[in-house]
Amino acid sequence: MTFDQIINDLKKKIYHPVYFLHGEEPFYIDKLSEYFDKNILTESEKEFNQTIVYGKEIDIVTLISYARRYPMMSNYQVVILKEAQDMRSLLGKGEDDSEESKNKKDSKKDKDPFAEYLLNPTPSTLLIFCYKYKKLDKRKKIAKLLEKNAILFESKKIYDDQLPGWITNYAKNEGIKINPKAVHLLGEYLGNDLTKITNEIDKLVLNLKEGQEISPAMVEDNIGISKEFNVFELINAIGRRNKFKCFQIAEYFSANPKNNPMVLTVTQLYSFFMKVLTYHNLPNRSSNIAASELGINSYFLNDYITAAKEYSPNHCMRNISYLREYDMRSKGVDNSSTEPGDLLKELVYKILN
Repeated sequence: MTFDQIINDLKKKIYHPVYFLHGEEPFYIDKLSEYFDKNILTESEKEFNQTIVYGKEIDIVTLISYARRYPMMSNYQVVILKEAQDMRSLLGKGEDDSEESKNKKDSKKDKDPFAEYLLNPTPSTLLIFCYKYKKLDKRKKIAKLLEKNAILFESKKIYDDQLPGWITNYAKNEGIKINPKAVHLLGEYLGNDLTKITNEIDKLVLNLKEGQEISPAMVEDNIGISKEFNVFELINAIGRRNKFKCFQIAEYFSANPKNNPMVLTVTQLYSFFMKVLTYHNLPNRSSNIAASELGINSYFLNDYITAAKEYSPNHCMRNISYLREYDMRSKGVDNSSTEPGDLLKELVYKILN
């Protein structure tokens, strides 16, 4: 089930005995856990019927004993296991179904209380597992039991190229207006940490007047980004071949390496030139189609049109090669002494010439 499907069912009071929330992105797992915590039971019902425990502090036998209890003066009880990935032997009894595993002779083993519970859960209990930062190993027998007998939700990592769309949709769903450039600034400087992004947006909303949108200036002020010297402005300057501005920003980055890591700059420039190269190869360059093919907001399309005039396809491919080379050099490959700031200035020089 998807996040929205689970939330919609819960709002309709369609409950299931076991929910197993897993995946590399903790944001959705935390959101669902918070919903279970706050919305299933009333405050008076929670006193006797809601239990929140942590993986390091409990074992599976004790957890299942909690789940086997019946609610008091309520139709349901809620048991939430947070940080389930820290519970020892939570999934350990469910060996994989590989041929090697099947061919091993089983010695007498204790029964797996988790597997037994999945086959016969208490219908008046909502047992929620919050298994964060990694995916469930689907080769395990317990994973197959969960697929058949529980609501299994995988919270997938958002990739960098998906971030602008994700931020835009999040703001829209929350009724927040946000400028496209502000969206890109948030994505570039906060990375794909969805919790951090939403926290920053929530802070910005506190200072918004009715009908006002989140502007790039608000993001710069709130996160502490230099208005003139940031990777967004560097990309704009390179796209327009403004050499003075490019070297001015590169010098600033060199003097402030902690706030402007080489790896972030190279990654963003690589993405930029890949999109410019893609634009060159588009058979149809109409605004909507071009923006869709590049995976960008149409607000930014002119930046790529301008860059395509400045950089031929061959020049783009050459710059992509430089970016790969300097990415490796910044990580110490074929470079024993050159500082990241000096590497960046070399790289910018080669890109522009």
